[in-house]
Parts: sequence; C-alpha cells; structure tokens
Amino acid sequence: MPEIPLVPARWCFPAHPTSVRRARHAVAESLPHVLRPHLGDDLGLLTSELLTNAIRHGACGEDGDLVELVMWPADGHYWLAVSDPSTGKPQLVCPDTDSESCRGLILVESIASAWTVRPRPTRGTSVIVGLSFHQGG
Repeated sequence: MPEIPLVPARWCFPAHPTSVRRARHAVAESLPHVLRPHLGDDLGLLTSELLTNAIRHGACGEDGDLVELVMWPADGHYWLAVSDPSTGKPQLVCPDTDSESCRGLILVESIASAWTVRPRPTRGTSVIVGLSFHQGG
C-alpha cells in the first residue's frame, strides 16, 4: 500500500504587518516536535521574510487583500509557499552596503535548500522555499 501523504497546512492572513508574527507562530506550531530544534528557527525566519515581502510588495493595498501560506513535507524537505495577489516576480538583488532593505531574498538564498517563484493559476505569485530534513531529526 502506498504511503498516504500528510495534508498540507494552510493559512490565510490579512496583508498587514501584524500578520507576520501570527504566521511565524502558526508555522512553528504545525512543525512536528522532533523537527522544531532542527528547522524551527530557519522556517520562522523564512516565514517572516517572505510574508513581509508579500505584504509590502505583493498586496494591492485593498482592505480585503490576503496572503496565503502553505506548508507540507515531501521528498525529505519541508516546503513553504507564500502567495500574494501580485503578478510581479521577486528578484534577488545586491543592495548597496548602506541600504537598509532588499536583503530578504539574500537570506532566502542562503538558508533554503531550494527556492523558486511561480505564477498562480488564477491570480498572483507564489514564492516556494524548501528546507531539507532527515527523518527522525
């Protein structure tokens, strides 16, 4: 019999800065206890960076704007997709040394095992990141 996959965890949050803390907490709580010491900090940082970018750059500024998070395990990775209504594609840039922003995707690049940007089938964009893990910690 094939192994039955886990149902992905899914959340929708208002496109507001207060959602970042709530999203980080939701992701941490849904991670299996045995993996929290190994993946918790990195997943928390990735969640914060990607959700902040989605709110700042991907939301249209309408009151009903939502950002979506989906997290699931597959192929030795925990995958996190952060989606917003924008059709823009985030790009990795090298900021000036004096710049106080534009470092989020540099952090994603250095922490994630893999990452990509994909258009959504109907509207919006998803940034998908993966962190590798070993079964049993």
